[in-house]
Amino acid sequence: MELNISQKQTQTLSPQMMQSMEILQMGSQELLEYIEEVVQENPVLEPAERYDKQDEFSTLKRKLEWLESTDPQNRYYHQQDTEEEDDPLRNYGTAEDQEESLYYYVLSQLRVLELEPEVMDAAAFLVESLNQNGWLDEDIPTLAKALDESEALMERALDVVQSLEPAGVGARNLGECLRLQLVRRIPTNRLALQIVDGYLDPLSKSRYGLIARELKVTPEEVRDACDLIRSLNPRPGTGFAARENLTYINPDIIVVSFPDHFELLTNDYFFPTLHLSGYYTKLMKEEQEDDQLRDYLTGKMRQAKWVVRSIEQRRSTLMACAECVLEFQEAFFRKGPGHLVPLSLADVADRLGVHESTVSRAVKDKYIQCSMGVYPLSYFFSRSLGADRQAGDVSSPDAAKALLKKLITEEDKRKPLSDQKLCELMSTQGCTLSRRTVAKYRDELNIPSTTGRKQYE
Repeated sequence: MELNISQKQTQTLSPQMMQSMEILQMGSQELLEYIEEVVQENPVLEPAERYDKQDEFSTLKRKLEWLESTDPQNRYYHQQDTEEEDDPLRNYGTAEDQEESLYYYVLSQLRVLELEPEVMDAAAFLVESLNQNGWLDEDIPTLAKALDESEALMERALDVVQSLEPAGVGARNLGECLRLQLVRRIPTNRLALQIVDGYLDPLSKSRYGLIARELKVTPEEVRDACDLIRSLNPRPGTGFAARENLTYINPDIIVVSFPDHFELLTNDYFFPTLHLSGYYTKLMKEEQEDDQLRDYLTGKMRQAKWVVRSIEQRRSTLMACAECVLEFQEAFFRKGPGHLVPLSLADVADRLGVHESTVSRAVKDKYIQCSMGVYPLSYFFSRSLGADRQAGDVSSPDAAKALLKKLITEEDKRKPLSDQKLCELMSTQGCTLSRRTVAKYRDELNIPSTTGRKQYE
């Protein structure tokens, strides 16, 4: 048995360093909860007291705007504050209710209607039965049995629900959903109504000639009617948030666009400003007899300083990463989706002189708001499709999808391009993809295949 002695160097992370890395990768909500928790357990840390009169002013201004409105439904929202609390519809659709769900939106309209109590109850039951698309999955006999009411009453209630906004709500199938919107929008367009009632399948295949022959009209008239139908919303409930799992995103970084440059702002106004307690700082300096108390305060003071430093470091690292992303992806912020260039964590890490893991933690669960909307910061890290970056010929999945969509938009709808042909055309424009990848991107863009895009005369 032979014993060997060797020496090697290892790095061990201190608890403070681990805490700093955890804070770096926290999202806004997680960091806010962490700050509230650490303030509760560390008496040395104190949040600065803030009283924002702007919030109170905004609330008063909003209520005045509601009161001045001539819409009885809007006036109702404010009047609800004085109604009895045992009213089951008291809080539905109030101006203070921030959940813009389909359920609350439709139910709030019911509340201002003068309906018989049994019709009101049945209509409320139907609203509760709507799915996420705004449709009713069950038929009237089934719903009537579930509520133990007559089918005639449920039909009356259904008519009420289908008269509310958004148009098409309460429909039991696609045809009824589109018809409800057409009747309210252009009730005199009989051709569009006929197509909705009996020719949805030919419409989905753009078989204008077949519809024209069946209805004895010109293909041009059918095309115009079909364009009108396609402008309708087959899922009227999708513009609203779900009642469950409703979440709000607070962007961490805001991109402000100017004609000649961009500026970045950190959206950290909702984080409390932390400072060290003057009382405990003074007590620690004056305490000379109780060593245990002084040691306790010293430890808490050290922890408090490290938390404040880590939060500030998180902010500066996040801002540095965002500035780097803005520099690399400037084309996106100026022109929008379809102009992302390949960007890796290593690119940003090299530019900032930090480790890749630091960049990964900094962008995790962080969001950036720009004129195009709110995006996860990780969205801007896009892999290369294999082009030569040194030659300046680069392509990302985002750019490839934009090119694919452009080619399909410009194609002859009577002879749509196959995936293989699209693959060849994209290759001639410097974007080399396999046919399978083209099909995958087309599916992700919700673009149908050649058969689904073909328009018949």
